[in-house]
Formats: sequence, C-alpha cells, structure tokens
Amino acid sequence: MMFAAAAMAILVALSMVVIRAIKGPTVFDRVLAGNSVGMLAILLLAVIGFLTGRPQFLDVALTYGLLNLIATLAVLKFFRHGDLAYDAEEDSKP
Repeated sequence: MMFAAAAMAILVALSMVVIRAIKGPTVFDRVLAGNSVGMLAILLLAVIGFLTGRPQFLDVALTYGLLNLIATLAVLKFFRHGDLAYDAEEDSKP
C-alpha cells in the first residue's frame, strides 16, 4: 500500500514538472525540468518494478538514468555553443 502511495506521489510530482517544462521562462529551466522528468521516471520504474516483483525494471531504470545524464549534457552543450562538435582549443588559436 505504501509503494502504491509513493507511485501516486511520483505521478503528481511528474505532472507538476511537466507543467514547468511547458511554461518555463528560459531554455535552461526547461532543460532542468526535462532532467527532472527523467529522474522521476527512474523512480517510477523502480517503484513499479518493486510492486510487480520484477527486479529487471531496476536495470532498465539505471540504464535510463545514464542516458538521461548524457542527453542533458548534450542538450546543454548544444544550447551553449550551437554545435555538439564545438572545440574550445580551436577558438584560442591566433
């Protein structure tokens, strides 16, 4: 029963974060909300895996967490430099 309540709390938090992602004032607020959606999805996967008795969901959640981190860093680099292949050493050459 407590894990079902935890799943419902995660879904409520997920809906609030999605609203923030849609109405965020800046791009970085939206990226942070997207990262939060990924984190809440990981938590929800772990709770659902525990409720159904399938520990394989935890492996999926960990993999999704790694992909979420890489995707967030790539999006932030793209918004900062405009290109994922940006080379800082190339700009410092005379």
